[in-house]
Amino acid sequence: MPYNEALADRIRIAFAQRQGVTERKMFGGIAFMVDGKMAVGVQKDDLMLRVSGEEFERALARPHVRPMDFTGRPMVGFLYVAPGGCQADADLRMWVDMAVSYAQALPAKKTTKERKAQAS
Repeated sequence: MPYNEALADRIRIAFAQRQGVTERKMFGGIAFMVDGKMAVGVQKDDLMLRVSGEEFERALARPHVRPMDFTGRPMVGFLYVAPGGCQADADLRMWVDMAVSYAQALPAKKTTKERKAQAS
């Protein structure tokens, strides 16, 4: 099923002033990467995001939020926000900012060359 293009466009607007943002097809939808690390995305009509363990529990207490269960079991640190939870631009921006903060706090991803060298 295609993802909500209108929500993806709203996320693009939220990222308009940020550097290091790329898009990638992922999880049957689209993901927005910050410096190569997944931050937010859209799957069907839901916003999906990646947050810290602390934020994960707090976010679950909010309306319209549930754990991401793409594989049939919840993925810790990944959330779905139903349309009602990100309908207002201020709410969407809050979710995007939360996910970006977490992505930026993660260690830098290793290059393909570094991963191959480590495997040897």
